[in-house]
Amino acid sequence: MKYYIIAGEASGDLHGANLMKALYLEDPKADIRFWGGDLMQKVGGTLVKHYRELAFMGFIEVLFNLKTILNNITICKNDITTFQPDVLIYIDYPGFNLRIAKWAKLQGYKNHYYISPQIWAWKENRIVEIKRDIDKMYVILPFEKSFYEDKHQYPVAFVGHPLIDAIQQQPPIDNTVFRQENQLNDKPIIAILPGSRKQEITKMLSVMLSVVDDFPEYQFVIAGAPSQELSFYETFITHENIKFISNKTYDLLKNATAALVTSGTATLETALFKVPEVVCYKGSWASYQIAKRIITLKYISLVNLIMDEEVVTELIQDDCTTKRIREELHKILEPNHRTKLLQNYTLLEQKLGGMGASAKTAKLIVSALSK
Repeated sequence: MKYYIIAGEASGDLHGANLMKALYLEDPKADIRFWGGDLMQKVGGTLVKHYRELAFMGFIEVLFNLKTILNNITICKNDITTFQPDVLIYIDYPGFNLRIAKWAKLQGYKNHYYISPQIWAWKENRIVEIKRDIDKMYVILPFEKSFYEDKHQYPVAFVGHPLIDAIQQQPPIDNTVFRQENQLNDKPIIAILPGSRKQEITKMLSVMLSVVDDFPEYQFVIAGAPSQELSFYETFITHENIKFISNKTYDLLKNATAALVTSGTATLETALFKVPEVVCYKGSWASYQIAKRIITLKYISLVNLIMDEEVVTELIQDDCTTKRIREELHKILEPNHRTKLLQNYTLLEQKLGGMGASAKTAKLIVSALSK
């Protein structure tokens, strides 16, 4: 069968790659065409557009890049029409994907959505589009099933979180070799995860690295995103205790003592690697002013949302300062605080439903198409 997958971000590329592997096991003759990234490309199929050409964050930024976004939508529709897939599979990225899904439904295509848009956070009215246009929805957060089925009477399948699989599949590494290969010294590591988009990295790295002088016994290691060039990061490497590695975030987390993490999927990844973290986020002033008026969630990190309590500290916008980062980083380096945090991480993993999300989803997709 023919599958058309659309993933528009780094996390979507990761989960799309694992889904593709599972689809090839379920359907060895699968013909897959996709929008994604390097990880999906390594699995097989045909890459149409890389997510680095699609990543615009914030309300104002999207407005400035509207012409490019609309052009990409046209390219996508034309490519789908030429390919004639048996199913379209959307991975998160709702602003783009729901537009394509509306058009695809009218053309008679089957629409499956893997990793639900976070309409429980904002734009809950998108449930109308989802009910109308999406044939099957596969959710990865435990509270999403009750959100859709109890609140909105829309049946979904909870498949567990694919990050558990992605992390379990990681091969073991020699920590000494890792440090040598990446020119890291013997000091304990504080991992810096500033996001994958150029706009958020620029915003976050300066404030995250402003505490380096307060922790001379540690080395701060920036996790470079695969979508960004080394030259972009070089302007931030201004201290002997600031190091950089590219496209090795999981290996870095295996070696990290603590982490400063921009909100998003990385907050959950860090917790699943059992690394104490502080969540930091600053957006543009205009985007933040808009967001705080329409997003009513108590927390911004997935860790706290899933646990429904403040397990990890969130420093958002005006709270994201050198002083506050210094204070919270000191806390998570204290033994008693770390022990409590790691206990909560174990409970978090249990809530996520165990391994097998990609395999379950692939099986459900192929089974639905076979009917």
